[in-house]
Amino acid sequence: MNEGTSSPGRPTAANASRIDPPPAFVERANVTDRSIREGFADRWPECWDRAAAFLDWSSSYDRVLDAANGYDWFAGGALNASYNCVDRHVEAGRKSHAALKWEGRLGETRTYTYHDLYREVNALAAALRERGVEAGDVVTTYMPVLPELPVTMLACARLGAVHSVVFAGYSADALAMRLADTESAWLLTCDGYYRRGTAHDLKRKADNACLRAPQSVDRIIVDRLDDDRSYGDNYAEYATLLDEYAGETVDPVPRESSDPLFVIYTSGTTGRPKAVRHATGGYLAQVAWTSHAVLDLEPGDTHLCSADVGWITGHSYVVYGPLALGATTVLYEGTPDYPERDHLWEIVERNAVDVFYTAPTVIRAFMKWGAEHPQRHDLSSLRLLGTVGEPIDETTWRWYYDHVGNGACALVDTWWQTETGGIVVSTLPGVDGMRPGTAGPPLPGISADVVDACGEPVDPGESGSLVLTRPWPGMALGLGDSTGEAPTAWRYETGDAAAVDADGYLRLLGREGNALNVAGQRLGTRELEAAIVGVDGVAEAAVVGVDGPQSDTALYAYVTPQRDAGSAGPLRERVRAAVAAAIGRFATPDVVVFTPDLPKTRSGKVLRRHLRQIASGERVSDTEPLRNPEIVGELESIVDGVSE
Repeated sequence: MNEGTSSPGRPTAANASRIDPPPAFVERANVTDRSIREGFADRWPECWDRAAAFLDWSSSYDRVLDAANGYDWFAGGALNASYNCVDRHVEAGRKSHAALKWEGRLGETRTYTYHDLYREVNALAAALRERGVEAGDVVTTYMPVLPELPVTMLACARLGAVHSVVFAGYSADALAMRLADTESAWLLTCDGYYRRGTAHDLKRKADNACLRAPQSVDRIIVDRLDDDRSYGDNYAEYATLLDEYAGETVDPVPRESSDPLFVIYTSGTTGRPKAVRHATGGYLAQVAWTSHAVLDLEPGDTHLCSADVGWITGHSYVVYGPLALGATTVLYEGTPDYPERDHLWEIVERNAVDVFYTAPTVIRAFMKWGAEHPQRHDLSSLRLLGTVGEPIDETTWRWYYDHVGNGACALVDTWWQTETGGIVVSTLPGVDGMRPGTAGPPLPGISADVVDACGEPVDPGESGSLVLTRPWPGMALGLGDSTGEAPTAWRYETGDAAAVDADGYLRLLGREGNALNVAGQRLGTRELEAAIVGVDGVAEAAVVGVDGPQSDTALYAYVTPQRDAGSAGPLRERVRAAVAAAIGRFATPDVVVFTPDLPKTRSGKVLRRHLRQIASGERVSDTEPLRNPEIVGELESIVDGVSE
């Protein structure tokens, strides 16, 4: 569906850093109508019927938005997410098209056509129904990125059940908490997973979690390790159930648009994880439309998103968004550097990937390893690159654009959260110019302000708090606060700092809790980190502040050097000089710590509260949210030994 036509924009004198989308991209882009934002604004909220049109509804909705009792999107409508992601593509004659392509850690590959997916989803749904799963029940999964994971999600959706996907790297305690919190009585897991070629037991953690849960948990297990072990009477084997229910079909259960599709937990970067629930109709419409308009996906395209399915990015842009559009989604179980540092580019080349979506932290790792790795492979199939998860600095943006996209791809820097469900801030790649390090304007139909402490909009270029001021279909159930009766009085405080330019482009500055007060000036960590990453030889940086004895803030810069960065002394001075030149001498880091990595969550976000604890001399005990907990002890030793 091509939404209008236009020619690519030209740079303006007010913004010389603007980069126009490639003309070849614009010629075939899904959205090229320059008036689309005005059109959405003039018809809000009815404008969102454009998103709903990407779905098949078993019952038509009465109103786009019913704000009488909360915010009910597509009120009165009913649909089934599994039908929209599987059945309708089979019925449309695309049953032989690839739906899933799986790349395993040991080099295994599997391809599921839409017909394959239809058969396996139906068989598993029949098995779950026989085991007592009904509409509204919560079914938990705990496994790595295997094809069985999206199959389970879609089987739950087919029954009208709610799925809760728990990342396989989490501990037994984390799984037990989620089982208890959701009162989930069903768990699908696997025997283990591979990490850098070594098998790790997952069943034992699942067993321990089930013992700690207050309710009885019915368990189904996938054989991932192929080690012929016996699972005991507590488990039904996934493969056996598929054989038993092969050929059975389950009619998709119609769900009200406002019925929950899944529950997901925040990653814990700001404290204890919290449960977030997304509604079926609004969420699926939002991710389908943004996959079409921002990621530019069409039926038959091949999409690779490096996120784990356990995170909201994996839900929205590995599973539901691409499959709702009939695209091929590549499931990637491994890590970018195993067995070699060009492994991910080998996957892109082998699968002729059209759209690649990843996090700035991953791109910085690519930078650190060197441009020779993507250069070894034919990446000419790529037409769009995307970033997600945290703000991206200009240096990293340009490396990605030049060395992965070869200057010929559109690039979208997207901002959104678990709570928003899908992308809410980004350029439209067939319409808007790209500005390195700047996410872009709010998407059509999204209203956002950057405000000061009194809630008043700040001047262009000034930093403040990012708030969203109108609801949108994909938002979490119960999100936001109303300050009046009309929907336009609604607001959601995102917790992120941002600045907006005169053209309405938003530059994200990170979490507000990470803002620093230095010499009476309020600084965003992104400003400091962008200056540091711009230094030759620096791959990644994180800056935190520690209060001194007289309430002065000492700045600690944790810096990951590139492979050929040279000796530490000159690099440290270049880092300090770059900050002084970009911001001022008052912002020069007091301590520069060189480290091979930064503590990150499984979704790639840097955990700055851990870095603050280390800088303060505290011992970090809560390493549960981290994907690389080993770096904590190393950093504690490094900081203890730093002498300035």
